[in-house]
Amino acid sequence: MNKIDCFGDFCPIPLLKAKKEFKNLSSGESFMLVTDHSCVVESIKEYFKKSTCTFACEEVLNGVWEITVTKN
Repeated sequence: MNKIDCFGDFCPIPLLKAKKEFKNLSSGESFMLVTDHSCVVESIKEYFKKSTCTFACEEVLNGVWEITVTKN
């Protein structure tokens, strides 16, 4: 699983990185995006709820989220 570090990146940069990574995934593969901005969580969630994927998000530290997207 690829890990995309988006610390300090503001929207739309993390979403663009996630879209690019998702395009390269095969069915069953995942990537994790790590961010320190809550707006990134919302924009990723909104975009990927329209896709054929599984989305999971966890706040691992106060203000740090790990977002995992798995292509179905």
